[in-house]
Amino acid sequence: MSDTQMRAVLVREFTGPRDIRVTDWPTPRPAAGEVLVDVHYAGVSYPDLLHTRGLHQDRPELPFIPGWEVSGVVAADGAGLRAGERVAAVTLLGGFAERVTAPAATVFRLPDGLALDVAAALPLNYLTAVFGLVHRGSLLRGETVLVHGASGGVGSAACQVAAGLGCRVIAATSTREKADAALALGATDAVLVDGFRDAVKSLTGGRGVDVVFDPVGGERFTDSLRCLATDGRLLVVGFTGGEIPTVKVNRLLLTNTGVLGVNISSVLRRTPEIAQRLWADLVPLIESGAIAPVLGDVRPLDGAADALEALEQRRVVGKQLLRIR
Repeated sequence: MSDTQMRAVLVREFTGPRDIRVTDWPTPRPAAGEVLVDVHYAGVSYPDLLHTRGLHQDRPELPFIPGWEVSGVVAADGAGLRAGERVAAVTLLGGFAERVTAPAATVFRLPDGLALDVAAALPLNYLTAVFGLVHRGSLLRGETVLVHGASGGVGSAACQVAAGLGCRVIAATSTREKADAALALGATDAVLVDGFRDAVKSLTGGRGVDVVFDPVGGERFTDSLRCLATDGRLLVVGFTGGEIPTVKVNRLLLTNTGVLGVNISSVLRRTPEIAQRLWADLVPLIESGAIAPVLGDVRPLDGAADALEALEQRRVVGKQLLRIR
């Protein structure tokens, strides 16, 4: 790698992961307040897949380098960080490359002993989980949380964060195998999606849950609302199920419940300084061992298309990574 050129994954058209290419690309130069990072690992996330198809609400100008999160080493002194420091970063774009720049506010020093591969799996899912549960959902110790998609990336992160904060976690999954995985991640109970409303009511003695964390959406949304206890909160995190549901607001009035959006990317763009507060919430959970992402396949940069296709086809177990160096 030269100082002016690097290897990077490039999206030239919105036709999906199969058409992305690894190519030589100019090395980015940090602006004021930015940090240049030598990327060791990049996390592969669902928003990356949406970006290759132009389906994400934040639609980049073509061509662009995808990649929301990375771990690596600071390449040069700047913005309060020293060359050689081990970091993770939220990049939103640009992470599938040998080098990337990120605002200093979204670059995080790593606790001692945290491996770089594990660090790359933390930023997007775990910051989303703590932002949703604590900052949007006002989660309190001892409350009960229902997590949909509990064996997936952000769902498993929500299970671990909620359990680490002293809450009861009910995991909702599509198969018994995924339920077992969620229990291993710290969920207190697990239910299958088919019939989850009745199962949750039974587990809570008819009371319901305080918070629903839902990255799936679709047809389960209405029953999720019916699972809420009085004063409960439903967190809308995404729509991996495809369908964007609607809500009849009279139910919210009758039960004093709320539906809250959780969009970490818009928050980080608007107020990036919140990222350090969120990371500070995570560090004690990392150091205690309460949260630890399950790692899946690790591929080279040339394997980015395969990784995104596996995500699209729901063949992924654990957090996929690209190993850059």
